[in-house]
Amino acid sequence: MRTLQITATVTDNHELTIQLPPEIAPGNYQIVLVMEEQPTQKQRKPFKFPVDDYGPLLTELSLRREDMYGDFGR
Repeated sequence: MRTLQITATVTDNHELTIQLPPEIAPGNYQIVLVMEEQPTQKQRKPFKFPVDDYGPLLTELSLRREDMYGDFGR
C-alpha cells in the first residue's frame, strides 16, 4: 500500500482531476479518498515591499571604524 499526497481539482461538473507521479504503472487500482471539509485556500502572493531609490551613494562616504571615530576610538 502506498500513500500519496496530491493536489486535486474538482470541476463544476463534479469531476475529480489529479495528476499521478510517473512511477505509478497503468492499471486498475482500489483507491481510498480522504478529503478536507473545505477547499484549500489559494496560496497568498508574497509581500511586495516598497523600494525607495535615493540615487548613488556618495563616493567620499566611508563607513570604516577608523574614519567614523577617529584616533581615540569612540
